[in-house]
Amino acid sequence: MKKLIILLSICSLTACTGIPEGIQPISNFELEQYLGRWHEIARLDHSFERGMQQVTATYEMREDGGVRVLNEGFLTDENSWDQAEGKAYFVDSENIGHLKVSFFGPFYGSYIIFELGENYEYAFVTSTNKSYLWLLAREPIIEQELKQGFINTVTTLGYDVDALIWVDHLLAETVDENNIAFNN
Repeated sequence: MKKLIILLSICSLTACTGIPEGIQPISNFELEQYLGRWHEIARLDHSFERGMQQVTATYEMREDGGVRVLNEGFLTDENSWDQAEGKAYFVDSENIGHLKVSFFGPFYGSYIIFELGENYEYAFVTSTNKSYLWLLAREPIIEQELKQGFINTVTTLGYDVDALIWVDHLLAETVDENNIAFNN
């Protein structure tokens, strides 16, 4: 019985870094170009970002060769900012856009970049299954052409585009000393 539990634990942890059917991580990935701040433009809903707007992700190198991940967002119902810090490591080759990311100790999930702008100005990202999806961009506002291209691509891949949340980056620019948001 103990061996079965260990085997199931290993299988469940490795399954969390799997790739959904029909998704191909990008090749010729250059981490140095990917580092920095990204704005979340769209996502599928999930509990750890529910109710958030003005979401950003910042990626920086860690001393151990991994990537520091800092996700920040504005909780509209609470009028406050929230953040989560994690770490990411390549699953296989460092030139393939497939990493594993963890915000909770030893538990990792896939971070799969399956489309990337030529100048790293946008990224389409998914995870272990097709209930996770993000459109990230270097700027908080994107061109309609990119938005439509994203919708067309993910529709073809079988994602639920009707469930996409389009992130508002214009809600509030600042939070005062009472943690109340206001526009600059």
